[in-house]
Amino acid sequence: MSHHRDTAVERWDLAPDLSISRVITGLWQIADMEREGKKLDLAATARAMEPYVEAGFTTFDMADHYGSAEEIAGLFLNKHGADAGQLFTKWVPQLEPQPSRRADLRTKVRKAVERALERMQTERLDLLQFHAWNYADPSYLDALFYLQELKDEGLIRCLGMTNTDTAHLRLIVDSGIEIASNQVCFSLLDQRPLTNGTTALCEQYGITLLAFGTIAGGFLTARWLDRPEPDGDELETWSEMKYRRFIREAGGWEALQSVLRVVHRVAQRHHVSMANVACRYILDQPAVGGIIIGARLGIRAHIDDNLALFRFQLGEAGRAEIAAALDALRPIPGDCGDEYRRPPFMTATGDLSHHIETLPAPYPVTTGTSGRQRVSSGTVWEDLAGFSRAVRQGNRILIAGTTATHGARAIGGSNPVSQTHFVIDKIEGALQSLGSHLKDVVRTRVYVRHESHAEAVARVHGERFADVRPANTLVQAGIIGAEYLVEMEAEAIMGGGKR
Repeated sequence: MSHHRDTAVERWDLAPDLSISRVITGLWQIADMEREGKKLDLAATARAMEPYVEAGFTTFDMADHYGSAEEIAGLFLNKHGADAGQLFTKWVPQLEPQPSRRADLRTKVRKAVERALERMQTERLDLLQFHAWNYADPSYLDALFYLQELKDEGLIRCLGMTNTDTAHLRLIVDSGIEIASNQVCFSLLDQRPLTNGTTALCEQYGITLLAFGTIAGGFLTARWLDRPEPDGDELETWSEMKYRRFIREAGGWEALQSVLRVVHRVAQRHHVSMANVACRYILDQPAVGGIIIGARLGIRAHIDDNLALFRFQLGEAGRAEIAAALDALRPIPGDCGDEYRRPPFMTATGDLSHHIETLPAPYPVTTGTSGRQRVSSGTVWEDLAGFSRAVRQGNRILIAGTTATHGARAIGGSNPVSQTHFVIDKIEGALQSLGSHLKDVVRTRVYVRHESHAEAVARVHGERFADVRPANTLVQAGIIGAEYLVEMEAEAIMGGGKR
């Protein structure tokens, strides 16, 4: 294989020493190709990566659970050398019950990174992206702090997130973790990164957005223009099954057809494919460094069509025409990544059954002789002052004054918004551990150190409790601990909120 790289392919500096192609070849379909116990010819599949690199598409995206993708990429790298391409992977931790998941978490993180290094036959991962299943469980932050240690050690070049919402992306960075990228769903059908502030945050913090689902499993291509809605038997891949759910959330099949007709008109004017137009529109959005287009290695490739992406520009008129068509769509609910955390679960199966079984309790629970249940979040203050994070008696739950403390760390830095989100996460974690939910909260009391932070803290409370509307008091107070800007306590009555 020659190492010629087509200069027509746009590139993006993810880091000072890491330049990537703006069209990233996604290898998630390896898992689809290996369904029902199939095993690919790894060497032959690795050879199928060569035409992409020769065309200038030198960057590949995979994950620990994408079948043999990491091993295939490793064979490619071993044959052609570390400079042949940039390999991105993800670590999606398996959820374990208390207390096993907290034991030796640092060791588990190292083993996960070492497994990826071994599979990919490299000494340093170009980009390791992390997925958190439950923000109410702070062990995801522990894992990120340990990943930061491995980055500092030199085993990881760049650390990224995947499917992370705006609030928690900010919280993570404000807590001192160096995040280079966030990989999220972003397409003509799914404009959440724009509407929910993710692109603005990424521009502010210097974080690159990597967009997947950009052609919605192929539905944003000429194949489906003026076609009737397919039934389940016509859908060939997991991606098609997944993105049909997005179509239904966005307004249904006719809403999709309205967008496709506009995309078709724009594509004809530029003499390019509809897929090119759908992809170019997302590439032109703020903070987007690359889009991830899936490949069925050795079976189907779209290299020539992808190259056309860099030979035209939509221009203001084209972008405005497409934006007007998108205004008629129904917004995809929630924030980035919510499809993996709360209903509606817009996955291939419509639930999380092929990802996880249940969410473990975030915190340990002890039961006294009177039947009273107590939750400890493990902060230094709980042992020092002899109190519980939360106490449940019957159907009533009382949650102590909670600051942005995790173990001996203060989370959220000096940002009152990030601190407040983490405080509410802790409250939610205590409720989950006792079988409850934020929707059961009937009373909150919020204390802010500085009056100037009151509105920002109140807005976070409004965001997180918008559908709950508990009774609330907010006062300025001298909070103990100079690093803490906000403290909150809460009361809940189980069954008090519609689930």
